[in-house]
Amino acid sequence: MRHRKKGRKLGVNPSHRRALLSNLAENLILHKRIKTTESRAKELRRYIEPLVTKAKRGDLTSIRMIARKIRHKNILGILLNDIAPVYKNRNGGYTRIIKLGFRDNDRASVALIEFVGMEGSNDSELVTSTEEKNSE
Repeated sequence: MRHRKKGRKLGVNPSHRRALLSNLAENLILHKRIKTTESRAKELRRYIEPLVTKAKRGDLTSIRMIARKIRHKNILGILLNDIAPVYKNRNGGYTRIIKLGFRDNDRASVALIEFVGMEGSNDSELVTSTEEKNSE
């Protein structure tokens, strides 16, 4: 039974799931918007929004708690210096999920997750989670 069990399994084991969410969060912070499956986007929202709230606080304890989940210092700096000040007066709801339909090859529902209010801040191409895997 799944009584009081939150979150999605995403078809992977727990360590893979933690790494997946961390990588998705880092790419979202870096590119401000990413395209991924709908279930991953919904889990990413649950993962990234508390990090933005802690980044808004900005004290040493909060930074250390964020650094446990975001491993790269340059991406942590982007979150603290670029993203958190934008949401200084906002009490949650930092991300938006836009459903894009279904992927052709496996008919998975695809969604775009982006930071609210940062639509025009990044002129780079839209990054998909599969493109990131192929570039590493």
